Amino acid sequence: MKKNWQKTLATAVAAVAVLTLCVLAAVFGTFELSQNQTATLKILLIVCGCAAAYCFIVGELANNFSQMDKLWSLLPIAYTWIVAVRGGMRLRLVLYALLVTVWGIRLTINFARKGAYSWKFWDGVEDYRWAVVRNNSILRHRPLWTLFDLFFISIYQNALVLAICLPALASMDSAAPFGAIDALALCFAACFLTLETVADEQQWRFHKTKKKLLSGQPELSELERPYDLGFNTTGLWGRMRHPNYLGEQGVWLSLYFVTVGAKATNCCVFHWSMIGPLLLIMLFMGSSSLCESITAKKYPQYPSYVRQVFKYLPFRRFRRGD
Repeated sequence: MKKNWQKTLATAVAAVAVLTLCVLAAVFGTFELSQNQTATLKILLIVCGCAAAYCFIVGELANNFSQMDKLWSLLPIAYTWIVAVRGGMRLRLVLYALLVTVWGIRLTINFARKGAYSWKFWDGVEDYRWAVVRNNSILRHRPLWTLFDLFFISIYQNALVLAICLPALASMDSAAPFGAIDALALCFAACFLTLETVADEQQWRFHKTKKKLLSGQPELSELERPYDLGFNTTGLWGRMRHPNYLGEQGVWLSLYFVTVGAKATNCCVFHWSMIGPLLLIMLFMGSSSLCESITAKKYPQYPSYVRQVFKYLPFRRFRRGD
């Protein structure tokens, strides 16, 4: 019980901190756009609106609600290159778009090997979490699920993906030369990208091996260690519960600091485009909690893992009790 209260309190404190930063970004980051930025934003909003409509219509007709999941890795590539081209292909914008492109290719490959994409564009394996969410006592009612699909899955997530790319828009007309802050921001983003790449590869190999072993063993408990646990405790996953989530959030927070290098910020680091990466953190708070609740129901030793290992800090290693 004590651990649950500590976990809830930590989440509440983190949420308040993120929302406070959102308020500060909105207050100090005055929303002033040049004519070029305004015209570019209109283009981005049109793409975002079309993507949202596509996700809702196709998701509802195909009864597959991972349409936005398929676009999550592709839209930022389009958004950042639109900004780069309309920004005159300045070095800062090109490097930003290139890093986002590498990020998007990596994420697309990782999602594709799970069976998410199909030549029938509406088909493919749906993210397992949506089935759990659909079974919620409220959302299992079809009209309410349709509203959830429209406003959260289709509209909000598309708006969020656009929002995390807006630091590029904020920097597009900057006359400030590419400098040390830009280089540091991109280097940190590259490091976080490497972290999530390694984490996803470790997760993929673990579950691929576990699945192969299960094809010859009827019971999970009969598998060799560490596969008998059911969840990954090897590599980065032995020290952090969500190293991939840490990497993902770190990429977009790091890229935000390009606005500092572009001298687009007020009061040192604050700019309205900070809100997108901060809202991404809020999304991962909910997503990580959902993943952990699902995993805890499947694997008996997972609660022990949660008690021992921090979500994002690598200070403690998982120790089996058996």
